Amino acid sequence: MAIFTGVDDRGELISYRDGKRYLYLFSVFLPTVPLLSIGLYFWSHGAVITTLVPLLFIYGFVPLADAILGEDRNNPPPEVVAAMEADPYYRYLAWATVPIFWISFIATAIFVGTQHLPLWAMLALALGVGTIDGGCIALGHELGHKQSKLDQVIALFANNVVGYAHFRVEHNRGHHTWVSTPEDPASSRMGETIYAFAARELPGAFLRGWRNEAERLSRRGKAHWSTENEVLQGFALTFAVAAVLIAMLGMQVAPFILLHHFIGWYGLTQANYVEHYGLLRQRLANGRYQPVEPRHSWNTNHIFSNLLTFHLQRHSDHHAHPMRPYQSLRDFPDLPRLPSGYPGMFVLAAIPPLWFRVMDPKVIGWAGGDVSKINIAPQRVARGALQHA
Repeated sequence: MAIFTGVDDRGELISYRDGKRYLYLFSVFLPTVPLLSIGLYFWSHGAVITTLVPLLFIYGFVPLADAILGEDRNNPPPEVVAAMEADPYYRYLAWATVPIFWISFIATAIFVGTQHLPLWAMLALALGVGTIDGGCIALGHELGHKQSKLDQVIALFANNVVGYAHFRVEHNRGHHTWVSTPEDPASSRMGETIYAFAARELPGAFLRGWRNEAERLSRRGKAHWSTENEVLQGFALTFAVAAVLIAMLGMQVAPFILLHHFIGWYGLTQANYVEHYGLLRQRLANGRYQPVEPRHSWNTNHIFSNLLTFHLQRHSDHHAHPMRPYQSLRDFPDLPRLPSGYPGMFVLAAIPPLWFRVMDPKVIGWAGGDVSKINIAPQRVARGALQHA
């Protein structure tokens, strides 16, 4: 384990050993789960039940591991953060994971296209592998915030494992500007089911991403439909890979690719839903929204799912300090907290009555009982904001 050092205000040497340094290899392990499923299929001489492994892993094993292992609220001392952020190991780890996601997706597509699987098995693979591969957007999220052109190119490849070409543009220029406001399609409202949110967020995020990229090109005197359009670059990559797979394997693989990509998009929608549910930034006297604070994002320190997602779930510090890399993200004592890691919350969100019963009282408590301080769905206002809360 690496030891990082720094000097405090009194000139004393501070040493810190990052106990999670090599545990982040779990993030590298995540995209290998589909490969494990395929390996088990051939090892068991065609036991179709093995196609359930990715789905059971992400929605069963991970929430259970989070419940058993609990949370890690440890923060690195501020004096050593600069040394941690300068260590290239953490960035190399993120880079190395991107091709593994691509290998996993392509291998699964080849598997589906060459094996005679029942429909339920193909659907199970699309749901499980699509959700896991949606985690590649977490890599695109981490690298897309960096200034390095190389990081941004690798982020583009990461996002397009599931064809989410507009993510970096929309997330950086749209979501981070309007997060936790009614204007943000990627911030969910109290009383809004995840299904209603998906119907609003998926098209809203795409349209905002396209608009932001078109505005960027216009300022540079470039045409919207050009090779410099990052959204078009990403979709070109996605379509090229899909075309090659279909040419090799036949049209029977096309439904899997489409469903896999849609589930990947929906995976991000699930994350967005739980990350800012009901939280609202207040308008200031000048009409602008208050600056983003850690309290405007739901946080979770559940150790296992955080290690699988490069600390994505310490989301509060990320939104307050978007350039801070994953290894130095901090916990704070007064943050709004989720009762489980993201996969467990995704399961809860899939059952809206249970989600509302658990989360709405937390939102109202966060707002101090003042409903005017909540980002609330209009239909919830119409039927009474405190009903069932």
